[in-house]
Amino acid sequence: MEARASSSLTGARTFIRGILGGLDAPVAQTVAAAGGDVAMVIDRDGIIRDMALGNEQMARDGADSWLDRPWAETVTAESRRKVDELLRDALSQGRTRWREVNQVTPTRDSLMVRYVAVDAGRDGRVIAIGRDDRAVAEMQQRLVAAQQAMERDYSRLRDAEFRYRLLFQTSSEAVIIVDPVTRRIIEANPAAHAYTGADKTSLAGESFIRIFDAASQDGAASLLTVAQSTAQTNRTQMRLSSQRRDFLVSASLFRQDRGSQCLVRLSPADHVEQAPSNAAVRLQGVMERMPDAFVVTDSAMRIISANTAFLELVRVGAEPQVQGQPLNRFLGRAGLDRNLLLDSIQDHGYVRNFNTVVRDQYDEQEDVDVSGASAPDGESTCFGFAIRRSSRRIGDRAVQAPELGRSVAQLTELVGRVKLKELVRETTDLVERLCIEAALELTKDNRASAADVLGLSRQSLYSKLHRFGLVNPSSTEG
Repeated sequence: MEARASSSLTGARTFIRGILGGLDAPVAQTVAAAGGDVAMVIDRDGIIRDMALGNEQMARDGADSWLDRPWAETVTAESRRKVDELLRDALSQGRTRWREVNQVTPTRDSLMVRYVAVDAGRDGRVIAIGRDDRAVAEMQQRLVAAQQAMERDYSRLRDAEFRYRLLFQTSSEAVIIVDPVTRRIIEANPAAHAYTGADKTSLAGESFIRIFDAASQDGAASLLTVAQSTAQTNRTQMRLSSQRRDFLVSASLFRQDRGSQCLVRLSPADHVEQAPSNAAVRLQGVMERMPDAFVVTDSAMRIISANTAFLELVRVGAEPQVQGQPLNRFLGRAGLDRNLLLDSIQDHGYVRNFNTVVRDQYDEQEDVDVSGASAPDGESTCFGFAIRRSSRRIGDRAVQAPELGRSVAQLTELVGRVKLKELVRETTDLVERLCIEAALELTKDNRASAADVLGLSRQSLYSKLHRFGLVNPSSTEG
């Protein structure tokens, strides 16, 4: 029984069993010169009989588990053919070339090791010396990843350049790239060539100043100087030497390849940009100055725009503070009025003099009358609402308040003559009647909506209507 010796990883490599102790001098010299991370003694049956580890990482991975196992069983399936060839070539040729083999350890499914096999010169034994190639493999992976990243960056740059070229070439506006130091044209698009009357390639390298007539050349030189100091210039009226009309010329400075270049834009001075129609401008001005509040919402009843009167009504300083807010944040009672407004507009296309309340940002309420309509906006629909303070409802309240006061006074006079239980019942009936009348007025005699306002079921509301004699044949069921 051969004795097993310990292996030192910090000093010289030693074989576990010392099988190579009697190797011939030339073989031992060859093994030592190989300088691998692992050396294995393999018998004629391909079984690993001894090994020496000179790599701490391979030892931690459990490479010593290969001992007493066929070498072909310690590698991945695609490397078994390589193992057979290494053993065969070592016995026939004395030494093989380096081959990459994927080993399997208890902690790793694949460990790349480069092996060279040497004939040991006794009983068909072979020495296999291996070098751990995981560092090389990781470096190769990083190199591949870097190459892929470079390809992606190059593709993005190429796409960006293509878009720039397409925009540059198809733009109807004349664009010229100028070197502000030499004042020579670097590049110009087809529109610039057409305005200057030059061939497609003749402007490159030409003096930028000379494409203008004598009276405008000083202005062109000053334009480039101002662009270098302020990065952008205002449009200046100049005349090209090949044209009898004036052009508006502006320049913008940008940096490229550690240098500065100017992008010069030319457009005919007599070209008037398409402006909004006068009717639309006048309408917008009138709506902004209206004394009544006006607000436009999208199909979800979120505010798109509002005039100054609406901002004053809800006590908001600027239009962006209300844009995007739901309209029922400021208009209506507990969400019900929003549904009634939508139902009326969807049924009839408009609503007129709808009585409700508006709340400002401090939750103070004010009675208002609302008129609104829907309008198509492309594939969706928008709504417009005109909101006016309601003076009529204030007058109604002034009339109703004394009546309510007299009723309460009459009830208090009954104290001492009528039992409290009966007095409370009569007071409750009075309050219920007043609330039901207010709800019916608010919903324009729509019983279903009035029930929602009061928080009652329809059956309970109908019962109370009959009880108080408020049944109106013209009322709608909703």
